[in-house]
Amino acid sequence: MALIILRCVFVLVAAGLSVTFIQSGLIPSDSEWMSYAVFGGMMFIALGVILLDVSVRRKKLDTITAVYFGMLIGLIMTYILSLALAPFLQQYLLSKKPDIQAKYLTHIELGLGLMVCYLCISLLIQTRHDFRFIIPYVEFAKEVKGLKPCIMDTSVIIDGRIADVVETDVIDGKLIMPKFVIGELQAIADSSDRLRRGRGRRGLDILNRMRANTNIDMEIYDRDLPEFADQTVDLKLIALAKHLQGKLITNDYNLNKIAKLQGVPVINFNDLANALKPVFLPGEHILVRIIKAGEEPGQGVGYLEDGTMVVIEGGREYINENINVAVTSVLQTSAGRMVFGKHENIH
Repeated sequence: MALIILRCVFVLVAAGLSVTFIQSGLIPSDSEWMSYAVFGGMMFIALGVILLDVSVRRKKLDTITAVYFGMLIGLIMTYILSLALAPFLQQYLLSKKPDIQAKYLTHIELGLGLMVCYLCISLLIQTRHDFRFIIPYVEFAKEVKGLKPCIMDTSVIIDGRIADVVETDVIDGKLIMPKFVIGELQAIADSSDRLRRGRGRRGLDILNRMRANTNIDMEIYDRDLPEFADQTVDLKLIALAKHLQGKLITNDYNLNKIAKLQGVPVINFNDLANALKPVFLPGEHILVRIIKAGEEPGQGVGYLEDGTMVVIEGGREYINENINVAVTSVLQTSAGRMVFGKHENIH
């Protein structure tokens, strides 16, 4: 509603400005068509600005802020340069063309301002990830300050579950896909090993699927930081997470440990999957199909629907059969969850 009111006020103000311009005397009073042309042109510009605003739905605050600050810094620098160069320019123009000194000075200042503003805006847009603008309403807004970017590694892309998880809107932060990770995926996809090549191509398919989804806020990070020099992909990921003050999303056990040692938050999809598995308490009964023999005498091994391994005492003789198992204990590790139980006949 506030936007609708703002746009209506903007159109009314534009109409008022056109009327003021018509009544200023710059347009001949007997030229009715020119008055209508001025009014129609102003309305056309106003509606065009509103349509442009409506068409750009997902506005990025960091880009808008970079443009504002770049323009402000450019105007200030233009003013300072104009004051510094004015005596030299006046002396030069006075010696060459004294009659049109003021006109030339204005044109030079406009050209200088255009170039300086462009350079400042371009520099800030290209380096907007390397520093933060401190704006009061952004700094103290919990919903803006609390969202950290999530940097994805190679393993989580190849795994593929990231696409399904993101589509459930569980992850609110922006997803960052580093360019060096894409390069590693391409190298895997071009591998001579058939299995490795298939994993790499699967990762690229998952990445394309996520980029094609307009509801997923994902950015390709293609900047090279000084910390990246002569570093492995894992260390580059940790350095990038520290630089962006974000989180790592990974399935790599070693990367998980190294990142936590360096104080980088990690979302491990294996831990997430284990946390979502059903909890079994000692004494509960579950129905399990015995698939194979266990390592110890008399043991049988089965699996639940979510992939949880169940080791059953006295289950070896029931291979390829469904039996009732009483849970005795549960072992939780980063690699997964194991349930231990014993066969019981329930009548």
